[in-house]
Amino acid sequence: MSHTAIPRHPTQRVLVGGIAIGGGAPVVVQSMTNTDTADAEGTARQVYELARAGSELVRITVNTSEAAGQVPRIRKMLDDMGCAVPLIGDFHYNGHRLLTEYPECAQALAKYRINPGNVGKNRKGEDQFAMMIAVAKQYDKPVRIGVNWGSLDQDIVGRMMDENAKLPQPKEVAEVTREALIVSALDSAKRAEELGLPRERIVLSCKVSEVQDLVAVYQELASRCDYALHLGLTEAGMGSKGIVASTAALAVLLQQGIGDTIRVSLTPAPGGVRTEEVVVAQEILQTMGLRSFTPMVTACPGCGRTTSTVFQELAQHIQNHLRAQMPVWREQYEGVEEMTVAVMGCIVNGPGESKMANIGISLPGTGESPAAPVYVDGEKVTTLRGDNIAEEFTRIVNDYVARKYVRKSSL
Repeated sequence: MSHTAIPRHPTQRVLVGGIAIGGGAPVVVQSMTNTDTADAEGTARQVYELARAGSELVRITVNTSEAAGQVPRIRKMLDDMGCAVPLIGDFHYNGHRLLTEYPECAQALAKYRINPGNVGKNRKGEDQFAMMIAVAKQYDKPVRIGVNWGSLDQDIVGRMMDENAKLPQPKEVAEVTREALIVSALDSAKRAEELGLPRERIVLSCKVSEVQDLVAVYQELASRCDYALHLGLTEAGMGSKGIVASTAALAVLLQQGIGDTIRVSLTPAPGGVRTEEVVVAQEILQTMGLRSFTPMVTACPGCGRTTSTVFQELAQHIQNHLRAQMPVWREQYEGVEEMTVAVMGCIVNGPGESKMANIGISLPGTGESPAAPVYVDGEKVTTLRGDNIAEEFTRIVNDYVARKYVRKSSL
């Protein structure tokens, strides 16, 4: 895939467990577990699944003594599984106590997430914030100062609302609230630096749940600082609503070069998999041409010419196969994530789209000859017929990967 050169908003580079964030580094995909962290086995298993799906950073909740006590064990279990994904600790209300009372937890985590709105009030809050920054300095850990619309410091909001009310032409409440988010993040970052945390260990986020508010907040935040920025539409929702809302917000900002890490905060369907949020985040970046994660399948939507469901079933089969194979191929081959595959359903656009992909197949539509030509790098190589087209086409894809891409062991 030819990646579009989108000028990036200049930010500090932050290292999180060896993963570079900001400073021109590729946008990083992050996710979060929904397990009870006190359940070390369940949490380690979900972290492994998220990392295998392609999450490059995984955040876990650290909310109790039991959870903090299990973090080092989770880290060791992941290391034993060969999973080196950095773990981020999500702290609210009692993070100062957990980080100081459980030093092995503080050491095992690659980054701490602090929400200024939940640290504490007045002098107490300042002291507790300082305690967390002191631990970050002690163990050389970066910190994400993550302000959230739903837990914004009400003292800041109240003060700014009062000041706004005194203006000759007061601003809208939403505008003042957005400004309060930005002020909270920037003031907290400034305080962290005053306490001795280097600028290159600070990441900021200002999360809201409405698309236009998120775009407005980050545009303003980016214009006023060079901290690395984490993007995410909080409480995005379920299914297509969550996917569409997150994509709409993140795509606008990413196109403007804003954002160094992203998370898609989807509510899983009952019994649904947590890894969906990773897939969506990857597909946002890949369809925008910013990064490549897994071979992409082009498939037509179907119309009156494509009464057969064979091409739909084949497209799904191939997409699932590619995603399932990618963890293995990623370790074996260089560049396979940029491969393109086309599965088309009739003669109108089928041959043309198939020729433009690395590997393409054009299945017959209604009234067409029961034959499926296959194209490799623009050249027709064979025609498939019969009941085993899916298996035969899958074999062609596998053979192409083995032949086309250089094995990493031979580099």
